[in-house]
Amino acid sequence: MDFIAGAIGGGVSAAVGYPLDTIKVRIQTQAGYRGVLHCILDTYRTESVLGFYRGVSMTVVMASLISSFSFGIYKNFLYNICRLRYGSANSQPSKLDISFAGAATGAIRVLLIAPAEIAKVRLQIQKDPFPSTASPHLLATKPKYQGAMHCLRTIVKEEGLRGLYRGSLALLYRDCHSSAMYFLTYSVLCDWLTPAGQGKPGMWAVLLSGGSAGVLAWGAATPMDVLKSRMQADGEGQRKYSGLMHCARDSVREEGLRVLFKGLGLNSLRAFPANMVVFFTYEAVLRLGERFRK
Repeated sequence: MDFIAGAIGGGVSAAVGYPLDTIKVRIQTQAGYRGVLHCILDTYRTESVLGFYRGVSMTVVMASLISSFSFGIYKNFLYNICRLRYGSANSQPSKLDISFAGAATGAIRVLLIAPAEIAKVRLQIQKDPFPSTASPHLLATKPKYQGAMHCLRTIVKEEGLRGLYRGSLALLYRDCHSSAMYFLTYSVLCDWLTPAGQGKPGMWAVLLSGGSAGVLAWGAATPMDVLKSRMQADGEGQRKYSGLMHCARDSVREEGLRVLFKGLGLNSLRAFPANMVVFFTYEAVLRLGERFRK
């Protein structure tokens, strides 16, 4: 049930937060925008509403798989840690146990998430060419990537299989500590908001804890998220970055330390409702499953 509940919650959440994710990626990887509002208006003016949803289909599918994987693996890690440390899988885990299980989950899921992330980034930064003056209703040329699967095939053809895992080191650093903070924050807040004697948190506590966990996790993840996005976008034209440290040094030298926090406001704005939806759906499906079993 953890896998099923995680899949449903992840898919719904991805669809809710995707437009803001597109704006975040464009701001992080392209220097031509003066701010969030400029990026939103420019995207809408040149590409209409569809511009905010580039790559959304694959992202929703992958988000379902990744969320299913994350919640399922996290719970299995936690059960086994409790069984080994305390002799019973039903024992109350410590904060250290929760943090370790979250970090391990983040590390393992990089193998699954990296190809989906690079396809998402490449599609989000791609813009349709302007119509030709001779035939205003026809595009001058076709976009390079015709969809998520075409994007992945093109990356493999041009950059090899390693291209699918460009930026994976930044992704690993991002997901390890952010996943640990994510699950720990949710657990601590749920415990704090649950009245004594009540076995499970109420749904309002789930909503608030889930949203807050998402905001704190993305706040911690944003610097590595910026570097990850830049490295994954670095396959278009001449290669700019030779590795993670090179990307970090060049980005900070050219734009200052604040470059590492580009998209922080958008990440926080997107993270609260998106993760409210994740945990609310996750808990609702689990509780519905328990009712059916009874």
